[in-house]
Amino acid sequence: MTTKVNIKDVAKAAGVSVTTVSHALSETHRSRVNAETVAHVQSVADGLGYAPNRLASGLRNQRSQILGLVSDEIVTTPFAGAMLQGAQDAASELGYLLMVVNSGLDNELERREIRALKQHQVDGIIYARMYNHSVSIPEELRGSPIILLDATCDDPSVSSVVPDEVGAGVAGAELLIAAGHRRIGMINNHDDIPAAHGRLEGFLAALSRHGLSCHPDHYVATSPSTEDARNGALKVLSLPERPTALFCFRDQMAMGAYQAAAHLGLSVPKDVSIVGVDNLDIVADGLWPGLSTIALPHYEMGRWAVRKLLEEVENSQAPRLQERISCPPVIRASVAHPGH
Repeated sequence: MTTKVNIKDVAKAAGVSVTTVSHALSETHRSRVNAETVAHVQSVADGLGYAPNRLASGLRNQRSQILGLVSDEIVTTPFAGAMLQGAQDAASELGYLLMVVNSGLDNELERREIRALKQHQVDGIIYARMYNHSVSIPEELRGSPIILLDATCDDPSVSSVVPDEVGAGVAGAELLIAAGHRRIGMINNHDDIPAAHGRLEGFLAALSRHGLSCHPDHYVATSPSTEDARNGALKVLSLPERPTALFCFRDQMAMGAYQAAAHLGLSVPKDVSIVGVDNLDIVADGLWPGLSTIALPHYEMGRWAVRKLLEEVENSQAPRLQERISCPPVIRASVAHPGH
């Protein structure tokens, strides 16, 4: 039977004290040891197959080294992978494990899941939503360090992180304006959500900054489905003086605009340029020509949520922040100069 390697074995093999090994392998105390010694101790520990006893460590510093992430539906969405990967990467880098639960929009299940996370004595909880909207903090979360991921609330004592929706609208409009378009329409989501309001605000602000405006007939708000967006785009692109470009609330709605253009005998981007939001690969890369889009920062939001949560775990007086992360454009082939 293989004998489990302990910290004394590592210290002996490395030729240093047990205290030095403890500090070198600790995220919290590593700075007390010079970088060369840290690297040497880590190399020896890896070679011996040493795994720190996190439970014992947690008992000493009153930390479990585990974080919880409670989601509604994000594990079932195409964006979940990036958001969870960002959170997982940040947690791992900081020496933490991430425990993920998913309620499927079942409030009672969510309450049970939160209670279960607390029973595991997680050091803090990330409350994540499928899309950016305002939420009420479940009572079960009160009293625990929490961060809202892709959501906001009315409580300024709770930190949150969401995409810069206004910035996404600005970026979409600027991409089309830079290509020379002056008659630019928008296919928006008709839901009363921050993304719809923010992207419209940014879109109109960018137009105004360039002395442009969106003609009322060139603006349509529909459900966020491909079919309804297609019908909206058909209406706009059938006008005698149609827009030469469309900014769409999301990539799946942009796909509807592609379909409308094809039905009307219009070519993308020769006759109409189209920009979406999401950078949903299966759509943006799958369309032909490829869809230029504004990427939502799911990975970056996941990382930010973990790092901010741990900051507040370590320092309960840390400032609470309502972070908005920028949304960069991803250029493909759906945008060209009008009449190109």
